[in-house]
Amino acid sequence: MSTTKRSPRSAVARELSTVDAVVLKDENIYFLTARDGTVPLGGQHALGLYYHDTRFLDGYELTIGDAKPEGLAATASSSYKATFELTNAEISSTAHATIQKQRIGIKWERLIASAKLSLLDRITFRNYDMASIKFPIALTFQAGFQDIFIIRGAKHKKTGHLQAPTWNNGALTFKYKGVDEIYRSLTVHVSPKAEAIGPNGAKVMMALEPGESKQLKVSLAISESSEKEAPAQQDYIDSDFDRVESALGRKGKEWLAEYPEFESDSRLFNDVMARSLRDHRVLRSTLDREYYFAAGLPWFGALFGRDSLIAAFEMLCYSPSMAEQTLRLLAKYQGKRLNPTHEEEPGKILHELRLGELANSKQILQTPYYGSVDATPLFLILLGHHAAWTGDLSLFHELRENVDLALEWLDKYGDIANDGYLRYQSKTKGGLANQGWKDSGDGIVNADGTLATPPIALVEVQGYVYLAKTCLADLYRRADTQERADQLLEDAANLRAHFNRDFWMEDKNSYALALQHNNRPAAVISSNAGQALWSGIIDPNKAKLVADRLMADDMFSGWGVRTLAECEQRYNPVGYHIGTVWPHDNAIIAAGLRKYGLDRSFQRIFGGMIEAAARFEHQRLPEVFAGFARNDYDSPVPYPEACHPQVWAAGAVPMMLQTALGLVPLGFERRLRIVSPLLPPLVRRLEVHRLKVGNATVSLRFERNTDDLVKVQVLKVDGDLTINIEPDQ
Repeated sequence: MSTTKRSPRSAVARELSTVDAVVLKDENIYFLTARDGTVPLGGQHALGLYYHDTRFLDGYELTIGDAKPEGLAATASSSYKATFELTNAEISSTAHATIQKQRIGIKWERLIASAKLSLLDRITFRNYDMASIKFPIALTFQAGFQDIFIIRGAKHKKTGHLQAPTWNNGALTFKYKGVDEIYRSLTVHVSPKAEAIGPNGAKVMMALEPGESKQLKVSLAISESSEKEAPAQQDYIDSDFDRVESALGRKGKEWLAEYPEFESDSRLFNDVMARSLRDHRVLRSTLDREYYFAAGLPWFGALFGRDSLIAAFEMLCYSPSMAEQTLRLLAKYQGKRLNPTHEEEPGKILHELRLGELANSKQILQTPYYGSVDATPLFLILLGHHAAWTGDLSLFHELRENVDLALEWLDKYGDIANDGYLRYQSKTKGGLANQGWKDSGDGIVNADGTLATPPIALVEVQGYVYLAKTCLADLYRRADTQERADQLLEDAANLRAHFNRDFWMEDKNSYALALQHNNRPAAVISSNAGQALWSGIIDPNKAKLVADRLMADDMFSGWGVRTLAECEQRYNPVGYHIGTVWPHDNAIIAAGLRKYGLDRSFQRIFGGMIEAAARFEHQRLPEVFAGFARNDYDSPVPYPEACHPQVWAAGAVPMMLQTALGLVPLGFERRLRIVSPLLPPLVRRLEVHRLKVGNATVSLRFERNTDDLVKVQVLKVDGDLTINIEPDQ
C-alpha cells in the first residue's frame, strides 16, 4: 500500500471513482453520494459519510414500492447543501392501485452540519396524478465504520468490533468499537415515525391527494468518543431544517465577508471565481482549534504539509488568517527527533497526518509521516509572504524557534550530498519513493524512460530553498539579526549560481527535471522548470528560453502546460505526473512568467485555465486533467480519479488573478505596488473591494482601454496605505 495521496491508478481506485459524486462538507464532516442522493448498498465504492478518516455510513437507499426512484437533476448549491430532483418508477402493488411512472415528484434536500456532526434530509413528495395515491417508502442504511485506508485497499489490518444495529424509541443506531479504543456510532431518526424493517431499515406509508405534498425528514448523527457510554448524539440534534440551513448560511456569509470582493464584466469569470471561493469553503477544516485547507475529497480530507501550504499561499491576498493558522498548526507538528520509520527529522514539516482507527492504533505511517522534501521550504516561503501582506513580525517572532529549526533542517538533514542542494531518498519501507509534488512512483524520469535514481534534487525544490532564504533574510533583518540575514542572502546567491550551472541543459534550452545519483541530470522537459521561474532562481537571460520551451506545442496543450513533454519517452496524457495538466502547477508557472515580464505566455495560460474551467461541471477545475491537445477535443479530457473539489486547483484562478493584477504588497512600508496590471482575455473591467494590506483596506477598479492597456483607479482607501501604480498612470 502506498502511503501517499498520489497513487490513484490502482484497480481499487478505478472501482472507487467518485468522478460523478455530489460532495458536501462542513469543516471535518463530509458526504459523497450518487447523483440520485443515495449511497448504494454493498459493492465497492467510495461514497458515504466521513469524519476523522472513518466512513460512518456506507449505504443509504430509498425505494418507493420496491422500486428506486429515477434521478432527474442534482446540484450542490453551496458547500453544505445539495438538492436532488427525482421521480417514481412504475409502482405495482397487490394492496394498492398501480401508480404510473413519473406521477410522484420527489425533491430531496440535504444539509451537512459540523456543529452537531449531523446530516439532515428533507424529502418532499408531491402527487402529480389526478387521483389519490398511497405508497410505501422504504429506507435502508448500512454502516461499517471503515478506515479510509482500508477502503483504498489496505490489507491485513486489525480492526474493531461492529455491533448489530438496534432500534430504540424509534431511532436506529449502529455502533462500533475500534482497536484504537474509540467508540463510534451512527444514529438515524425518521419523521413521521417509521416502522422498523429488519435490522437496518425503516418503512413509512405515504398517502397524497391530487396536487398534495408531504415531507419525510431523516436525520443522521455521528459520534466519536473514548467513553463507552458517550452521550447519545441524537438527543441534541436540531432537526429543524430551515433553522439549520439559516445558521449554516450565516456562517458561510461571515466566512465570505472576510475575503475581498471581486466582480468583473464577465459572467464566466465571476462564476469561476465564485466556484473557487466556495470550494475553499468546502475544504476548510479544523485541527487543534486552527483552520487549514484539506487537500481534496474523498481521499485527502486531511492535513497535508505541501498541499495546505500551497493552498494557503494561493489564497494569501484573500485570507491571510488561513495562512497564519496553517503555519501555527504545522509548526506544532514540526519534526523533533530522528525517526527513520516516519522519516521524521528535527525541523522538518510533515507530509501527512491522519486521525482514523489505523492511525490511532499505529498501523500506518501517517501519525504523522514526514516524507516530503518541499513542505519545509514552502513553510518558510508562506511565512515570509504572509509578513509582506500583513506588515507584521508577530507571527515570525512567535514561530522563531520553528523557523530556525526549519532552516537548520534545510542545511543539515536535507543536504544529503553536502553540496548545497536539497535532496530526498526514502528511508522507510512503505514510504514515498518520490517526495516532491510529483510524488507518484513514476513521476521523476530520465530521457530513456527509466526512473531517476535517488538521492534526487528536484529543480523546483532548489528554487523553493532560494526563495525561502531570500524571504527569511528580510524578516531577520527587520528583527535586527543582520548577520543571520546576510548569511541567508549569501547562501541563496551561492545556490543560484551553482543551480544555473548544474541544472541547465544547453541542448534543450531548459533545466533538467532533477539531479540524481552522482549528479546525473534527469534530462527531460517538464513543467518543474516553470515552477523554478516562480522562485526567481533562474538567470534572467535564460527565462525566455524556458518560457518558449514551456509554451511549445509538445508542452502546452492549449488548456495548460503539461507535466511532461509529448516528445519524452515516458509521456502519457493520462499519466498522473507524466503528461497531464495540473491547474495549480500552471498557476505557479504563470506567476513565474510574470516575474520575468513574459506576459504573453502568462495570458495564454490564464486564458486556457479559465476556458478549461468553463467546460467542467459547475466551472470547477479538477485536481488534474488529461494532457490531450485542445485541437483534438472540444473540451479538456477528464482524469478519471481526479479529486473534486481539490484545494490546489480551487486556488489556481484566484492566484493567477492576483498575479495578473500585479499586486505586490509592501506591508511594512504601508504600501501596495500595482505593477503592469493585466486582465484576463475575456475581462474588460474588474473591481476589487476590501483588499487588505497591513491594517488598511483598499478598493480598486481595473479597466482595459481601447489601446488594450489596463488603467487602475483607486476607489477607496481605509487606513494608512500608499498605492503606487507602475508604470505611472
